[in-house]
Amino acid sequence: MEAQVNQTRQKVKEQFRLFLTNKGLKATLQRSLILDAFLDLDRSTHIDELYLILRGKHPNIGHATVYRALRLFTTAGIAREINLGDGLTRYELAGGRRHDYLVCSDCGTVTEFENSSIERHQAEVARSMGFTVQSLKIELRGVCNRCMAQPE
Repeated sequence: MEAQVNQTRQKVKEQFRLFLTNKGLKATLQRSLILDAFLDLDRSTHIDELYLILRGKHPNIGHATVYRALRLFTTAGIAREINLGDGLTRYELAGGRRHDYLVCSDCGTVTEFENSSIERHQAEVARSMGFTVQSLKIELRGVCNRCMAQPE
């Protein structure tokens, strides 16, 4: 499993390097550090979270630099944007494990989850209807346990 993760990391890094070369952009140390931090998370993230992680190790990396890098990752096809209506744009590895989301309508908490049986069923339904899925996001909205437990 770890060999597969390393292979995926190398593939993503090579894809980004080729993208930068084709666009005439530089492969900077900061872009490389941001990409490494993004890949290390192995889940969706938003700019502020990634910035705080990076800032702890690399105090010279600016918020705008992280934002521009995430936008480049999206343009390069190695990340995809996720908008859940809470004002935060999240980014996750394109082609990586797909996550679905539980979104609390009261407090806005977002919980990621994976369920392979749901994914298999979705693929079967799409196939049986002659449909090719290009993108998919499941977002379940409701009230989390913490909000339900609070007295009104």
